Amino acid sequence: MDELIRNLAVYALPVLFALTMHDAAQAFVARRLGDNTAHAAGRTTLNPLAHIDPVGTIVIPVVMYLMTSFVFGYAKPLPLDYGQMRHPKRDMAFVALSGPAANFVMALIWLIFGILLQYFQVDESFPNLVAKAGVQVNLWLMAFNLLPIPSMDGGRIVFSLLPHKAAYQFARLEPYGFLILLALILLKVVTIWLFFVGSIAGKLLYLIASPLILLLS
Repeated sequence: MDELIRNLAVYALPVLFALTMHDAAQAFVARRLGDNTAHAAGRTTLNPLAHIDPVGTIVIPVVMYLMTSFVFGYAKPLPLDYGQMRHPKRDMAFVALSGPAANFVMALIWLIFGILLQYFQVDESFPNLVAKAGVQVNLWLMAFNLLPIPSMDGGRIVFSLLPHKAAYQFARLEPYGFLILLALILLKVVTIWLFFVGSIAGKLLYLIASPLILLLS
């Protein structure tokens, strides 16, 4: 129980910020592209309370943490109407990409925070663990949402890139997206995907941050 409470304390802020930035970025980009639905629902805010789903954001992740080695969760569904966008099929990809891109930026911010903690010799373990968790959570969420299956951001990007006929055939799989996801989790395909994409993104993060690391060394 003590370990659970400690991990919840460490991961609480990174998870809330990661989900908030992901959804707020997509709502903002959707509005810029002509769809005001998410903005009207109050989802362009950085207030985490507007994005939290009590079951998907809190209950399911905690239960899965206690019962399995894989943690899964989700924020409140983001209301989008692609039909209101100026170029619906193309703009779908921009909206989908904006969420993972926001998580990459958040991971970079947490990394810089961790670098500064080390530079100023902050030895307390808690802020350093939170900074590390912030990088991990955002890279995980970015990679997870880029899974190229229907209903995920990656699936929407695939739909946008495919020719029209193939795209709408692909879209017919969306009702089965959650079942496909569960199957991929059980087959460990998701774990491999997260490791592969997360590793590449992590190396890119450190490459971007390397001038700061050299400056402070």
